[in-house]
Amino acid sequence: LEESLQLSTCACLLVQGPRAIDDDPADSDEFVIRPYTPISTNTQIGSFDLFLKDYGGSTLSNYLTQSLRVGDTISVSHGPFQVKIQASDFMKKTTIGMIAGGTGITPMIQAVHAILGDPSSTTKIVLLYSAKVESELYGTKELFDSWMQQYPERLKVVYTLTQAPGGDGSWTGERGRISQSMIAQQFPSPQDEHIMIFLCGPTSMYATFAGPRMDKELTGVLADMGYTQE
Repeated sequence: LEESLQLSTCACLLVQGPRAIDDDPADSDEFVIRPYTPISTNTQIGSFDLFLKDYGGSTLSNYLTQSLRVGDTISVSHGPFQVKIQASDFMKKTTIGMIAGGTGITPMIQAVHAILGDPSSTTKIVLLYSAKVESELYGTKELFDSWMQQYPERLKVVYTLTQAPGGDGSWTGERGRISQSMIAQQFPSPQDEHIMIFLCGPTSMYATFAGPRMDKELTGVLADMGYTQE
C-alpha cells in the first residue's frame, strides 16, 4: 500500500509470530506476541522499519531475523492503549532529555528521527544511552553519530558502558551506569519548564530513575532531583 504507518511517535506495534519448537518455527502451531517500536516515521510510504536484536533460541526476534523470508507474512496490530505521547506535545519543548538502556533505545530513535525530520522544529535533544559493552551499540551508534554530524546544534548523545574494557584506550566514552551527576551535567535543571524527559529501558533502570513502572507517582532519581510528572 502506498500509505504511511500513521503511527503516533514512540508508539509500538504488536507483532505476532510462531513460537519455535526445537528451533524450527515450521513445526509450531503456537504463537507469541511481542511489542516493537518502529524506528521509521510517518514520512516513509509503503513500509516501516524495525530495529531488532536477535536473542537466539525460540524467541520471536530470532524468527524475524533468521527465519522470515521475502514474501512471508506476519500479523501486526496497533491500538490506542499503545500510544504514550503525541509528537505535538513534546515538539513544544525547548529540550528533550532522554535516558535509554538496552532495547529501550528504539522508541528514542523514532522520537529523534521525528524531531530532527520536522523542518519547523527547533527542539534540542540530549540522549544518555547505556549499554553493557560496545558491541551492543552496533548499528545505533553509527546512526546517532551521523545525526550528530548533521545536526550538531540540536543533538547530543552521551554513550556509557557498564562493562567497558580496561585502560587500553579502545573505549573513550563514559563508563558505568547513568547517574544522577551525569543527568545534572547534561540535562537542563528541573526548574526549566521547557524540558521533557523520556525514559525507556529495563525494569531495573526504570525503577531507579522513575520508580516502579506501574506506579502513577514519579519517584526515584528524577523525583529526588526535583523533576516532576506532567
